Amino acid sequence: MSQNPLLSEYHLPPFADIKPEHIVPAIEQRIADCKTTIEQVIKTGEFTWQGLVAPLEEVDDLLERSWSPVSHLNSVISSDSLREAHDACLPLLSEYGTFVGQHEGLFKAFKVLHESAEFNDLSEAQQKVVTDTLRDFELSGIALPDAQKQRYAEIQTRLSELASTFSNHLLDATDSWHYLVTDEAQLAGLPESAIEAAAAAAVENDQQGWRFGLSIPSYLPVMTYADNAELRKTLYQAFTTRASEQGPQAGQFDNSAVMAETLALRHELALLLGFPNYAELSLATKMAESAEQVESFLEDLARRSLPQAHADFAEVLEFAKQEYGVGELEAWDIAYFSEKLKQQKYAISDEELRPYFPEQQVLKGLFSVVEQLFGMRVDEQPTPSSYHENVRYFVIRDSNDDVRGSFFLDLYARNGKRGGAWMAECAVRRITSKQSLQLPVAYLTCNFNKPVGDKPALFTHDEVLTLFHEFGHGLHHMLTKVDVAGVSGINGVAWDAVELPSQFLENWCWEPQALALISGHYQTGEPLPENMLNNMLAARNFQSAMQMVRQLEFSLFDLRIHRDYDPAQGDQIQAILDQVREQVAVRKPPSYNRFQHSFGHIFAGGYAAGYYSYKWAEVLSADAYSRFEEEGIFNRSVGQDFLEAILERGGSREAMDLFKAFRGREPQVDALLRHSGITSQEQAGAV
Repeated sequence: MSQNPLLSEYHLPPFADIKPEHIVPAIEQRIADCKTTIEQVIKTGEFTWQGLVAPLEEVDDLLERSWSPVSHLNSVISSDSLREAHDACLPLLSEYGTFVGQHEGLFKAFKVLHESAEFNDLSEAQQKVVTDTLRDFELSGIALPDAQKQRYAEIQTRLSELASTFSNHLLDATDSWHYLVTDEAQLAGLPESAIEAAAAAAVENDQQGWRFGLSIPSYLPVMTYADNAELRKTLYQAFTTRASEQGPQAGQFDNSAVMAETLALRHELALLLGFPNYAELSLATKMAESAEQVESFLEDLARRSLPQAHADFAEVLEFAKQEYGVGELEAWDIAYFSEKLKQQKYAISDEELRPYFPEQQVLKGLFSVVEQLFGMRVDEQPTPSSYHENVRYFVIRDSNDDVRGSFFLDLYARNGKRGGAWMAECAVRRITSKQSLQLPVAYLTCNFNKPVGDKPALFTHDEVLTLFHEFGHGLHHMLTKVDVAGVSGINGVAWDAVELPSQFLENWCWEPQALALISGHYQTGEPLPENMLNNMLAARNFQSAMQMVRQLEFSLFDLRIHRDYDPAQGDQIQAILDQVREQVAVRKPPSYNRFQHSFGHIFAGGYAAGYYSYKWAEVLSADAYSRFEEEGIFNRSVGQDFLEAILERGGSREAMDLFKAFRGREPQVDALLRHSGITSQEQAGAV
């Protein structure tokens, strides 16, 4: 097995050498090594940090270092053989997780350490690792009778398989559908960038005409700009029925049964562990204290936002009627007429802005913002070993020229790549058994339009926001100064606080001083003209209340399908979604709409009964940013405070304590409402 690249020692994964046949043997070997180490640690009986936690952290990190590139490759260059090998490892990893979580000897060893005199001498980060681990033993069923432990293990294994199946169905449904336009007249209204991308897609697939698909860079311009309502309708129906029993691919990649079984098993798991429902189990590791508190938080935001959201929608209806003689809007008309209204009110569109946000200028500006805020320098280096020609590699250094971390940047959409944008760990900061410092490495992944012809990749402002968002996650991971893996970077951070740095960094995309750094016309280098800048800023909160209630719809739906699950009734996914829409939606979609079948965040992405975290953390991020508004958006001292209180501390302290250390008080919702342009007569309170 010495020839297996996944078992070699490396700082950066040897992507070019990894083959599907390496994957299962490597993970089996790593898991076997982990189990051997556990037994050795228990046998020696030295239940100290060095005798217990350090050796376990070492072998677990080796397992994670082998699995991380496999998981990443499966997300970004999926193939049948890679998927098969990846999915074959899921039950192995699930079984190992249960083995650890229900290991009586290991549980007792951690209790001994927790109750020992040495515990008081451990660092704050080390203490939190021990207490978090004891909590996780309880949440893994350590106290259950043997038969129930076995059932817990079965459920966890099956849930990991279901999550992967959900993702595979969605990826396949997205990649397999396309629509070829052969009549150029159907392209009326579409921006040049979208037409060029569709023409290039047709050529790549040996077709003549313009090929559109269901990836966001292809789908969104059609919905926003295409004058042809039938074209919009065709794509809308295909997109909103992906992986379901409806639409043009009805039943082919259907996630219905996957979702139903997932909810049933999550509920059973919660009952096994003594929780009334899965929502309460999910919240056991989060900042929020109960499902009722979360629901109250969401409903309060809805109550403040709905009047303005209804007014926003009424304005679009009236505009379409008065200006275009359209008396009733279909679902595929809303984005189109909203864009027309936005252009009339603010004389601005994302497509007009796109030439001012070429990839290289945006990256240069992003890195300049980070340097001014935190004193960090970002430099590109040759990619040591890559999995795709478009992947780039960067290193982050601090003001002392010390390397703090590095990241792979994979920006463009392509077939075989999971949709959306995300940051994932490649390596975590920690002190190794050889007493050397392992530096953090991140994967930063987006799905933007690639360069076409001799033009560079040109981003919309929304895509710039997405890039800043993911880079905020990356900074949280890479700038940590915590050397203990379990609470280093984003590890150990409450899930409803993990979005704080990402949403926080987005704010600079709206500041004129920062936009001067981020923007520059791809042909002339001319910065964003003042009139366009002013119009863009004026349009910032266009339909923001509608966007707010849409996110609240997702969050309430997620919470309630987990909290209100009744085994006697089975899944009530559509019924609950309909009820939530009655409460918070300004317009109900067509009955065939199956948004939930592609809601990967909660069925495959770790946000189950936790999607509310985006809004919860947005309260934190808006309030944190308000300190910069008060003291200067590039105030280096405030930036240093945020670096030291939030980014460098990882999960070593409770999130609320870290926030209060930076802000001097508990968070308040006022700043979020103000940033969203939502006016409310009620007095806003704390989270």
